[in-house]
Amino acid sequence: MSWIKTIDFTEASEALKKIYKRVTGPNNNVDNVLKIHSLRPHTLVGHMALYKNVLHNSNNTLPKWYLESLGTYVSYLNQCNYCVDHHAEGLKRLLGNDEKYKEIRTNIERDKLENSFDEKMLEGFRYAKKLTLSHHLISKKDMEALRSVGYDDGEILEVNQLVSYFNYVNRTVVGLGVNIDGDILGLSPNENDDPNNWNHK
Repeated sequence: MSWIKTIDFTEASEALKKIYKRVTGPNNNVDNVLKIHSLRPHTLVGHMALYKNVLHNSNNTLPKWYLESLGTYVSYLNQCNYCVDHHAEGLKRLLGNDEKYKEIRTNIERDKLENSFDEKMLEGFRYAKKLTLSHHLISKKDMEALRSVGYDDGEILEVNQLVSYFNYVNRTVVGLGVNIDGDILGLSPNENDDPNNWNHK
């Protein structure tokens, strides 16, 4: 499951179990990416607050399927197979179109995004790639490039926070050897209007 000790739901203290109950899926399943925090539960609280708000908040204005695509792409760039598998499944569910999903996933893995996305979305992917692989080269010109294809500053912030979050979680997963053993792929907190509802469905 990982290279460090984790605590299962059935073995959790009452305090940890209280947090776990907020993120469980079917049969009290806790995804390994969340269980990895079990020795320091306060970091799980911080992780979930960030995750819920950058990807699953109704105040975001960019399409959720596009944000999932960005997260899958960042995870691919970071060679985080765990997050690619989880968030590609989330993307598949959001799209509700198996052919479209296969096309997008193939183009993400081949880095041929121009075959699936319009120019505005492509510019977001370019920014995501630069922020992930060459963050020290980001400049004000990158903001201008995003604005030139129709992003407003709030949307730029959405992309920035989404990409930054995925870089964080990819490094958590890869750095601690988290794998998908026992996970149910594609579950996510979908009550977008309630930032405190973390339950995975």
